[in-house]
Amino acid sequence: MVSCTEFIPLYSELFKYIETKADHDAVVRYWEYISDTYVADRLEPLVAEKGLDGCWDYWAKALTEEAADFVKEYDDEKQEITSHMRHCPSKGLLLELKHMEPYWDYCGHCAVLYSRILDRYGIYSERDHSKVDQAECRSRLYKAEK
Repeated sequence: MVSCTEFIPLYSELFKYIETKADHDAVVRYWEYISDTYVADRLEPLVAEKGLDGCWDYWAKALTEEAADFVKEYDDEKQEITSHMRHCPSKGLLLELKHMEPYWDYCGHCAVLYSRILDRYGIYSERDHSKVDQAECRSRLYKAEK
């Protein structure tokens, strides 16, 4: 079986290709399509049934499978999950490759893929991508009324 990590450079190159043929908005539309078709099938049932607990279950499994170096904290009282991705395996792999440059907004897909689903359930996110060039980011998911 081919590991998902083997597709990471291909995804980065695909994002670049779409942008050269159209624009960044076309890349975002592609991410929206992935969200609506692939991610929704996996994340939405968990969130619909369990709210933030479903988010916790989804990312605990996904990030463990990807062997990500991360710390997640759940504050039930505040109704929020904070995450510190100390080393993202996807972006880390792209940064190690000498034969290609990662797509400039590679990490932007995370916000698009998940917010489309979470917003419907009153779960919102804040992301700090100031260190993505070191394969590091932070995020906060919280339950709130808009």
